[in-house]
Amino acid sequence: MHTGQLLGSGRTADVYALDGSWVLRRYRDRTDTTEELAVMSYVGAFGFPVPRIGPPTEGARPTDLVLQRLTGPTLAEALLAGRLGAAEAGALLARLLRELHAIPPRVSANPEDCVLHLDLHPENVVLTGSGAVVIDWSTAAEGPPGLDRAMSALTLARIALDPEVPAGADVRRLLAALLAELADDGGASAADLSLARARQ
Repeated sequence: MHTGQLLGSGRTADVYALDGSWVLRRYRDRTDTTEELAVMSYVGAFGFPVPRIGPPTEGARPTDLVLQRLTGPTLAEALLAGRLGAAEAGALLARLLRELHAIPPRVSANPEDCVLHLDLHPENVVLTGSGAVVIDWSTAAEGPPGLDRAMSALTLARIALDPEVPAGADVRRLLAALLAELADDGGASAADLSLARARQ
């Protein structure tokens, strides 16, 4: 399968341009994308903002995802550029978590469970002309919503406390704004925080 220009690399995958409409996300560790595609299709059917899934491509590997090419900065980039403030960014993250957790579980028989992203932070939100879109569903699962809230908060806290991150003060303001928003949604219990720490 022909890949175009390398657009970016994350912890586990590389993203290549295919054309003006589609990109190829390829996992380096041979991760099978079947479950990730299923989750994205499921939450997308409820209207949750995810990239459109592209048509099957000849020569595609099980590690490949063909996805809509998104145009716009990540929430992290917009925050650092001063295009929006910490309060607005925190409210957006909280809203996305709230909307995701309103979706019933796809496979779990526990009615208290919901779909969880488990890596919802500013670098995984792209601000397109049509609104915010959530990317990177590789860690998605099902469980209590407090676990997802705890994962997002702990991710930001870890970055905020890292002395090598020059934007630590901005992240601390974002974390404070997010925690205030999440408190209105039930926050995260001690058990949620313990599970989140074990996952990180």
